[in-house]
Amino acid sequence: MTDRRAQLAENLARVEERISAACAAAGRERGEVTLIVVTKTYPASDVRLLHELGVRHVAENRDQDAAPKAAACADLDLTWHFVGQLQTNKVRSVASYAHQVQSVDRLKLVTALSTAAARAGRELGCLIQVALDAGSGERGERGGVAPDGIEELAGAVADAPGLRLDGLMTVAPLAGPYAGRQRAAFDRLMELASRLRASHPAANMVSAGMSADLEDAVAAGATHVRIGTAVLGDRPRLG
Repeated sequence: MTDRRAQLAENLARVEERISAACAAAGRERGEVTLIVVTKTYPASDVRLLHELGVRHVAENRDQDAAPKAAACADLDLTWHFVGQLQTNKVRSVASYAHQVQSVDRLKLVTALSTAAARAGRELGCLIQVALDAGSGERGERGGVAPDGIEELAGAVADAPGLRLDGLMTVAPLAGPYAGRQRAAFDRLMELASRLRASHPAANMVSAGMSADLEDAVAAGATHVRIGTAVLGDRPRLG
């Protein structure tokens, strides 16, 4: 076993223990929570090692890094999630490899994704990114739509050819009333997700929690956690 493979295996085992313990504490089954490993800034060789170790969901946040990496790993049975702020000029590329876009936060992006998905003959899963630091009609510092904009965007996604409305995503905010209050932020996201399911029952995915706060996300009810540093560590990064 190479040193890097051994390191990743050890880190994955530690993260798995954390998720399992958080599920047990919350009275949830381990199978209710899917681990997405955020491989941004790390090379395709790491993605291949992670696949060998059983990882099937990976995430990227920049198309210029993700596109060549996805191409290099096209022979692997992986689900690729795009989690970064997405400019419309990158949509056509992203739609060629991503299975899910977790950062849908404006109508213009919905239109562009729909056009690109139709052109590629693919169906793209979409999550509405919710900004809990944004006021009415605003976008968050790290992207995302204010809570009062969810329904309009969700309806647009649900009606758009080539797109599938899967649920909601958030990043714990650094400002506003939920800054430093990850559990409260994730509880709020779950309330919004419950409200969304009333009109879109199949939109049952809730993506929340990262390396530092996955326990809070699992306790709140997240279905997917996005873990980067805790799995990949602080090794030299790509430019």
